[in-house]
Amino acid sequence: MGWQDNEDNPWGRKPPPDLKAAADKMKKMFSSGKVPFVGKHGLIPAIVVIILILWLASGIYFVAPDQVGVVKRFGEAVRTTLPGPHYHAPVPIETVIKPTVTQVQRIEIGFRTIGERQVGRNREVPSESLMLTKAENIVNLTFIVQYKIKDAIRYLFNVKDQKKTVKDAAEAAMRHTVGYSEIDDILTTGKFKVQQDTKKLLQTILDSYALGIHIVAVQLQDVHPPDQVMAAFKDVASAKEDRSKMINEAYGYRNEILPKAKGKSAQITNDAIAYKESKIIQAHGDTSRFLQMLSQYRTAREVTKKRLYIETMEEIFPPANKIIIEEKVGKNILPYLPLDKKNIEKVK
Repeated sequence: MGWQDNEDNPWGRKPPPDLKAAADKMKKMFSSGKVPFVGKHGLIPAIVVIILILWLASGIYFVAPDQVGVVKRFGEAVRTTLPGPHYHAPVPIETVIKPTVTQVQRIEIGFRTIGERQVGRNREVPSESLMLTKAENIVNLTFIVQYKIKDAIRYLFNVKDQKKTVKDAAEAAMRHTVGYSEIDDILTTGKFKVQQDTKKLLQTILDSYALGIHIVAVQLQDVHPPDQVMAAFKDVASAKEDRSKMINEAYGYRNEILPKAKGKSAQITNDAIAYKESKIIQAHGDTSRFLQMLSQYRTAREVTKKRLYIETMEEIFPPANKIIIEEKVGKNILPYLPLDKKNIEKVK
């Protein structure tokens, strides 16, 4: 009994499709060349044309604004392309790599950021951060290196592991710079010089590798002595601060005293010069007057002598209380001291 009369027919109440008839119909269609979307030469040429079009279209590519295209021909870099749409020979003849060249990349040395950089915590890496200074002191130093690609072909093909190469070269450059620096300079005023010297040396090393990288910046993050000697360094720093404070106070006192002393010295000098000039002028006047009197004295000795005596007495006697007694009478009078006069000074 066939399925047409059986209620268990899996095709329902309709008869199953005649597969043999369908195959014969498709065979007849292919042989007559009336297959939809296929030419008179059959299906294979159409498929080949479609595959050829897709293969040629595989050479179309776009370079983003922050990228540069590096075209390889059988594995060898042949040219670079700027941002925008471009075309290269289909794969596998030519392929393209599009590295990001405008993005500033960052490498952490001496520490690792855990989580987001804005809110993350740092984990120290002592094997990278502990370095020796010029005087063989140990300093704990962490820093970052920022760089970007300046030559995409060199960056991609001259060195295998670019990031590790930059990291190792940066650590070597920093150890070299720290090894020629004093620990006090590294901890205080010499940080900028350490950064600049390390950046210059690192760029020189990478250029010798032909790595095609430009170092944007080397930035120190944290510089401090090891924890074991931190207290001693703090004491030294405090002592240096006290010394600097006392030196500044001494300079301030000196700057306050020196102008006053110089002013007083100038005043004394000017007074001395004025006194000298006045005495010289006075001496010249006395000399001139003496010479005039000398000439008069030589002309009339007795008259001049008497005149000088009278003039001298006139200068002495006017302010004094005096009693004039004739010489003969004065011999018989007892001299007395007028103690009752108020203008007589007490004799101690």
